[in-house]
Amino acid sequence: MRWPALILAGLGAVALWLWIFGGADQVTQFATGAQRDVQNAIAAALRGLRAGEPGALATLWGLCFAYGFVHAAGPGHGKLVIGGYGAGTRVPARRLAGLALGASLAQAVTAIALVYAAVIVFGWGRAQMTGVADDVLAPLSYAFIGAVGAWLIVRGIRHLRPKHAHAHHHGEVCGSCGHAHGPTLEQAETVRSWRDALIVVGTIAVRPCTGALFLLILTWRLEIDWAGIIGALIMGLGTASITVLVAFAAVGFRESTLQLVSYAAVARTLAWAEILAGGVVLILASQLVLRSI
Repeated sequence: MRWPALILAGLGAVALWLWIFGGADQVTQFATGAQRDVQNAIAAALRGLRAGEPGALATLWGLCFAYGFVHAAGPGHGKLVIGGYGAGTRVPARRLAGLALGASLAQAVTAIALVYAAVIVFGWGRAQMTGVADDVLAPLSYAFIGAVGAWLIVRGIRHLRPKHAHAHHHGEVCGSCGHAHGPTLEQAETVRSWRDALIVVGTIAVRPCTGALFLLILTWRLEIDWAGIIGALIMGLGTASITVLVAFAAVGFRESTLQLVSYAAVARTLAWAEILAGGVVLILASQLVLRSI
């Protein structure tokens, strides 16, 4: 068995465990418990930092990274967007990983902006900000994810449509009219546009991490705002450590699949991959929306 088939078999086994044998629920329970434990440890580290204990700052920031990691280990919309986009679009692995990193840091920036806008302008507390994040921004984010899924489906359908009635070689100059009617394999590997990048990053960033909200509110109250702001960004790096792995896994899945088809069928396979990935994203996002309202 060739290595692309081994990768596909491994990913299929993981998916089967997650969605058929209750693996997703087990991961969620683990992540939720770990997040709660890390939040308690963060609160203790903040008290130590406020009291001037040596090493408290390093402990705090280490816990922030750990919180971001365990938060991302559970089911989340960031992995759904990055995985779906990477599986359905031929974007290079490094660029997709860059989008995953940028989106995680942008999510932290959203938390910072929300907290300081809320406390300065509206005088809100933790409960109000968490309520906005969970009751308003979460459903909005999931709706945006569903829109990304629909967008991938529409784009895949468009790519399936024949450009012209006369015969030509995909990605090469047509002998009938002297023009190229389809992208070469190298052209297909480039990032589609800045619009794509902004959609991916914005869809993830619109929903701030509740752990970052927790940290920022506590550090604001303790008047050590700078420690909370840096800590929120470190949380973003912890989250990115998972989403970047998802990015490479999505690219590996996509490229392994493409190696099983002929060169002539690559464009059509990519179009169907967009449709399939978009359908999965749309279905899962719809479930998330229903659970959050």
